[in-house]
Amino acid sequence: MITDILIIGGGGAALRAAVECKGDVIIAVKGLLGKSGCTVMAEGGYNAVFDPKDSFKMHFYDTIKGGCFINNPKLVEILVKNAPKELINLEKFGALFDRSGNKIAQRPFGGQSFPRTCYCGDRTGHEIIRALLEYLSRFERIKVLEDVMAIKLIVEDNRCYGAVFLDLISGNIFPIFAKATILATGGAGNIYKITSNAKQKTGDGFALAYDEGASLIDMEMVQFHPTGIVGKGILVTEAVRGEGGRLYNKFGERFMERYDERLELATRDVVARAIYREIIEGRGVNGGVYLDVTHLPKDVIERKLETTFKQFLRFGIDIRKEPMIVSPTAHHFMGGIKINERCETDISGLYACGEVAGGIHGANRLGGNALADTQVFGAIAGKEASKYAENCEIEVFDVDISYPSGDINPMELIDRLREIMWKYVSLIRNKEGLEKAKSEINEIGKYLDEINTSSPLYLQKYFELKNMITVSKLVIDSALYRKESRGAHYREDYPETKDEWRGNIIIKGNKIRFEKLEYDVDEYIKNL
Repeated sequence: MITDILIIGGGGAALRAAVECKGDVIIAVKGLLGKSGCTVMAEGGYNAVFDPKDSFKMHFYDTIKGGCFINNPKLVEILVKNAPKELINLEKFGALFDRSGNKIAQRPFGGQSFPRTCYCGDRTGHEIIRALLEYLSRFERIKVLEDVMAIKLIVEDNRCYGAVFLDLISGNIFPIFAKATILATGGAGNIYKITSNAKQKTGDGFALAYDEGASLIDMEMVQFHPTGIVGKGILVTEAVRGEGGRLYNKFGERFMERYDERLELATRDVVARAIYREIIEGRGVNGGVYLDVTHLPKDVIERKLETTFKQFLRFGIDIRKEPMIVSPTAHHFMGGIKINERCETDISGLYACGEVAGGIHGANRLGGNALADTQVFGAIAGKEASKYAENCEIEVFDVDISYPSGDINPMELIDRLREIMWKYVSLIRNKEGLEKAKSEINEIGKYLDEINTSSPLYLQKYFELKNMITVSKLVIDSALYRKESRGAHYREDYPETKDEWRGNIIIKGNKIRFEKLEYDVDEYIKNL
């Protein structure tokens, strides 16, 4: 197959990129378009400055502060300045956001100095996807391939010419050649045993780009959402705390008072570690803590937290009358493929947007910034990829893909890897645990040549396992390299945040380096 632009991914960033693309477009999705991935699952909201009392400067500072001052300031500026425009575009595409009078309603979210989170009840991501899908359905030039997994980028002389795919139904392997390629594959939550991520999120985009020589940034920065249903990874949206939900331990103590003056609306890294400590120090309940909204009016719960309300009813819990039990879950990668302001990677013709791209959120993402990120940088990636495609020709190559034919079940190795990552490389880390994790994952890697690939499913799991090993080692190597605690990265053997580590860890090939950030936040804000 040949096309002008190839988009790999099927979530909010991929769909927004497709809107902006000119010429023929193929969207290749590992699952179903708009129905797999994480955007459609996002509940809480979309951050944008609309209120005259709010400002770009405030949103910028909250994002930089929340990211512990290692965000790329140029990318943050683009995010905060373009987020309102892109939300209005979503309304033009047909999205319906909640209103307060004649204005877009906005709720408070953690780590923000102003209530700027726009929402559609607690199903905001679903509404965004619905509108984008309906809008894109009018474009005949866009072709969609579902249930296909990208297994290799086609790169020659540091230029990307498309990708090779595995058909997950038939097991066939085939190339798609393109003038420009956009990676919008999301994160890698499934390298952990407990995650809020969709099952497709195994770090494919990170691994594909890394394998071809792209730079990755801050891969140690993995966000654990504070509130998931215990043991299941099903997310309990931050909107619950935004609407006034309170956290209690088994003694009935509102324990966030001990950790942060912002209480339940502290940043996610702070709340997640607080919950984790309550649990491991014996003050938890059934592996979690209580999240209580019984003090809120019943109509607020039923209307503004409708999805959460119905979700818990399926488990026999009426949150109007009794508290939920929650614990942290692997959620979001702040790190990812290094991009510039045009969403370009350091491979010509390859663009990245959404969660697969790093540098925007620093060491900790604010809730509500991810949905805005998908729309702002998805739009930029689509525009820039189109410009690139206008000035080049498609080239076609022979591409060889090899895989083993053994008898080892890849699912068993995947389960083992996820256990290792959860045990040693999650909320609290140390050198001994990180080195043990790397050693054990290297042992798993020795079995790659003996994997059973006799069915399409086993072949898929083989390629996923390869990617999960690659990404896990990138996370571990970066975590070992950063000898401090900052945001989502907490080293109990280096518990302090140090100014000399204010910067980014870059991995390219087999080399890892640190780049110190020198910009003055106050000076930058003055010029916004």
